[in-house]
Amino acid sequence: MAGILDAVNQRTQLVGQNRLELLLFKLIGRQRFGINVFKVREVLQCPKLTVLPKQNSYIKGVAHIRGQTISVIDMSKAIGAPAIQQTEDSFIIIAEYNRSVQGFLVAGVERIVTLSWKDMMPPPEGAGKSSYLTAVTEIDGDMVSILDVEKILNEINPVSTELSEDVIDIHVGEDLGDKVVMIADDSTVARNQVRRALEPLGIKMILAKNGQDALDQLTAIDAECENSLYEKVALLISDIEMPEMDGYTLTAEVKANERMRQVPVILHTSLSGVFNNAMVEKVGAEDFIPKFHPDELATAVKKWLKMDS
Repeated sequence: MAGILDAVNQRTQLVGQNRLELLLFKLIGRQRFGINVFKVREVLQCPKLTVLPKQNSYIKGVAHIRGQTISVIDMSKAIGAPAIQQTEDSFIIIAEYNRSVQGFLVAGVERIVTLSWKDMMPPPEGAGKSSYLTAVTEIDGDMVSILDVEKILNEINPVSTELSEDVIDIHVGEDLGDKVVMIADDSTVARNQVRRALEPLGIKMILAKNGQDALDQLTAIDAECENSLYEKVALLISDIEMPEMDGYTLTAEVKANERMRQVPVILHTSLSGVFNNAMVEKVGAEDFIPKFHPDELATAVKKWLKMDS
């Protein structure tokens, strides 16, 4: 596994073309799962884990890797499946989400595949609210599931959506009148985190489950506008990783449309890496906010909404 991610820094050209690379892995059984390579720092054979008292039951232990102590989450147990017992035969995927580094214990790691976000479909409607999936796709005739890692992490360590007193300003929404802010994110947990964080600003919000859904909704709203979409939509806040259409492609579509391009776009994502600034500029987004700090997001939202006042 040592060389499986050697070329990750050469793959940034895929971003912005509605494409991604998945690292395929298995938990318990034959079902295959995937994680975006851009989230992954390293893959290694599971080292000896130290079990700490009173830790969450999903956490198998902590590992000491390259001078850093990293919590290792049993991904199988976290989604309600049997726990992974044979850690010495397992692997750890070291990944960065929402400004922190975690280790995900998995039973096996396969290979990296290149796909289009168009090939990634939302989970079946019957999956229910308890589903840990954000997307599914087909590879080699088998279904591959993309886990809602943000939901798993939030269950282990819930994210606060409370705003500081000095950030709360109900007049922001009053100044907008009937204008709305759109939030696009494939994670139900992430959408609700953003919504709850921005409610103290008094703004009206509409939600989209992925980039294609967001673009379809924006197109429908624009059809009711006399001159431009900006008459009714004051701001778009979009995740980057989403099935059918990612946030970079959504932003590019909005900025290429004369009737939509005036709407400011904030890309709000758990993706990390220096490539983000270059990609934000390339697709024309106004801002990039790493997930998830409610004050920072709300401050950025206030900034771009007040550009209209």
